[in-house]
Amino acid sequence: MLTRCATYWTILCISLQERLVYRGEFALSTLMRFLPIITQIFLWQAIFSAIEVERSGDTIGGYTFHGMIAYYLLTTVSRAFSSMPGLASGIARDIRDGTVKKFLIQPIDMLSFLLMRRVAHKLVYYLVAAGPFALVFFLLRSFFPGWPEPHMLAAFLLSLFLGFLLGFFLEATLGMIGFWFLEVTSLMFVYMLLNFFFSGHMFPIDLLPGIWGSLVRLLPLQYLAYFPAAVFLGKVTGPALMAGLWIQFAWVVFFAIAARAAFHFGVRRYSGFGG
Repeated sequence: MLTRCATYWTILCISLQERLVYRGEFALSTLMRFLPIITQIFLWQAIFSAIEVERSGDTIGGYTFHGMIAYYLLTTVSRAFSSMPGLASGIARDIRDGTVKKFLIQPIDMLSFLLMRRVAHKLVYYLVAAGPFALVFFLLRSFFPGWPEPHMLAAFLLSLFLGFLLGFFLEATLGMIGFWFLEVTSLMFVYMLLNFFFSGHMFPIDLLPGIWGSLVRLLPLQYLAYFPAAVFLGKVTGPALMAGLWIQFAWVVFFAIAARAAFHFGVRRYSGFGG
């Protein structure tokens, strides 16, 4: 057990060193990540202005103009935790070209190895990106009503952590489909499209009316962007908050088991070509 822990600690340390080589890229990509917010500010300003002309009131679905912009800023943070660029496609590529064979003959678990690499990526990303994040949030601080209460802030941080795990195991499960299909690019495109709409990254999902909103809330995608932002803004409180965290945790467990099962059954039919 101690030997295995030491092995994955070494993997984490090596991955950290690799990621630190690209610290300038991390900082630049963080600033670029916030550029669409400028477009969103002008877009929602026009929408709220048009609505105020037609009727009294200054909210849309319970969101003020400042609340809407704060929501988009927070979903940027949520997505920075939960997004796993290249994970599913990388797993599928390793299966297709035979690179995955190294995990079948070496005493290193593939999912644990990939998880350590993603942990290293996120640690370095936020270490380097802390400055740009702080600058953007300081300049746009007037859009926020203030800091949430300590227990809500703790729930927000927990939802970000669970969002990271959910994003990892969900995409890892999708990548394992490469054991059964030669090409998963089209599937990943569909997933990214659904993720963009139904995670709350494009708009708050509580704006969806009736049955459509109820259906979207049944999906795990809301916990990748919408749910952490809603927790910070106080949109989810009390029993609903506890229920949401437990459901998010349940989805993490579900996809962790699904990824393990997909790898277990996938390697049983794997032919080992390439590499």
